[in-house]
Amino acid sequence: MNTTRRQLLAQRAKTMRHQMTYAERRLWYSFLKEYPTPFVAQKVIGSYIVDFYCRRARLSIELDGGGHFSENQERYDRIRTTYLEMLEIKELRFTNEDVYENLEGVCEVIH
Repeated sequence: MNTTRRQLLAQRAKTMRHQMTYAERRLWYSFLKEYPTPFVAQKVIGSYIVDFYCRRARLSIELDGGGHFSENQERYDRIRTTYLEMLEIKELRFTNEDVYENLEGVCEVIH
């Protein structure tokens, strides 16, 4: 049986939900999981997986670790952001350091 790209992405998202980074776990369990407007973790949107997504607010939240600061990754992130904007999804980006050092401020921006 052939596995479609969508199925592969869904499998990858499921794995990512079970292997969240420390910053992702911290934001998820301390704020997003119980937020009144529901968020989901590791959501497939088109050909991309976003860290957190709120369908009702059309909001994507991305946490960037060290790997996001290479030239290739920055280009990939710009393309993905443009794609999300075309779908009228707003994207908020934070670094892992933002979550470690200023979780309250990150939560305030999301709220």
